[in-house]
Amino acid sequence: MIHLNINGKIHEVDVPPEMPILWVLRDFIGLTGAKFGCGLGVCGSCTVLLNGSPIRSCITPVSLVKDSELITVEGVESENTNIQKAWEELNVPQCGFCQPGQVVSALALLKKNPKPSDKDIDTAMSGNICRCGTYVRIRKAIHLAAEMGEESSKSEGI
Repeated sequence: MIHLNINGKIHEVDVPPEMPILWVLRDFIGLTGAKFGCGLGVCGSCTVLLNGSPIRSCITPVSLVKDSELITVEGVESENTNIQKAWEELNVPQCGFCQPGQVVSALALLKKNPKPSDKDIDTAMSGNICRCGTYVRIRKAIHLAAEMGEESSKSEGI
């Protein structure tokens, strides 16, 4: 049995240690937000956070993530509601297939850098491919989420 902390909940799974975490999430835990895209770890649609850093779940064996904290797109709202609000306000998704990975990568960026520049955003998001080309809207949404975070920090006196 492998114990996993996913979105703040502990899960026990009986799977081979070499099984990619993507398939554990989708087929055994029922979290289907992370998508299978390329299977090579280059498109970013399967991105999840491992201890706060983005990883490609399609190529990461479950044995490497035990005793770690995983956050999937399903757990983003509990971490930062501004990202989803900004995505909705700016109508970022077109087909939506890459968006779970985009949103998770944006969360990682904003946790490390709450006020990123365009260059910071482009660098952090460069591993996520959008087939529809919504990169400009993604960048705007990250800036908007950062602004929303600043405003809520000011109103909370932080």
